[in-house]
Amino acid sequence: MTEQDGDLELGLPAAFADWLTRREPADAVARVVDLADQIRARLTGTRPVVVHDLGSGTGAMGRWLAPRLPGPQHWVLHDGDASLLARAAADPPPAAADGSPVTVETRRGDLTRLTATELAEADLITASALLDMLTAEEVGRVAAACAGRPALFTLSVVGHVRLEPADPLDVEVASAFDDHQRRTVRGRRLLGPDAVADTAAAFARQGAVVTSRSSPWRLGPADAGLLGEWFSGWTDAAREQRPQLAGPLAGYVRRRRADLAAGRLSVLVDHRDLLALPTVNS
Repeated sequence: MTEQDGDLELGLPAAFADWLTRREPADAVARVVDLADQIRARLTGTRPVVVHDLGSGTGAMGRWLAPRLPGPQHWVLHDGDASLLARAAADPPPAAADGSPVTVETRRGDLTRLTATELAEADLITASALLDMLTAEEVGRVAAACAGRPALFTLSVVGHVRLEPADPLDVEVASAFDDHQRRTVRGRRLLGPDAVADTAAAFARQGAVVTSRSSPWRLGPADAGLLGEWFSGWTDAAREQRPQLAGPLAGYVRRRRADLAAGRLSVLVDHRDLLALPTVNS
């Protein structure tokens, strides 16, 4: 998903696609397999399974989930960025769990404006690392469009980060980052770490049964490259949100970079995966 001029249809720099590629292995480890198993148990029909992936980015969700579901499958990838959709189409999901083929089509547009009619063919709706970039109104529209269909939303931030070894500035930097996640962008007040709770409530209002599980990143010395890149983005966002932190952050970044170089820095970045299942009468 991308945003510009208050609309979620225009592009992001190529560096963002590269970031999605680099984080894909950590995302794959973090996602909750139990929730995927619950979905698999429901998909027992004979026709191809149709999955709509919202804010599909480079297609990582399909590459992770398709091999865990029965086939054949058809994935419909929704994103506002044409270059991301092109990457996703060029690297489609592998075969389904039973070896059946998986096909892909792409649709460019504002996923927060999708309607129930546009998702009517879906057996499953998915998204990854998306909810925290939406507003409360947008989450409500997405939940309404998904009503009556299983929906799996993974890797939403919840405002819990723990670095080891601890540093006195950790808490203040984390607080500034969370405020940045909740910032207002071109009139849109993002939910940030409040997104999971808002989304669960929105789906409950649609009559769904909602299950939520922790899906943390756990990065350490073996993940030094990704950890360093995450740390840069984390502290840059904190500095942007609270310019008065610029002075203390200079020393903090030096200390943490020294920890990283010495192989003693690790971080837990918590997320939540959310599964919404329609009730029999919904």
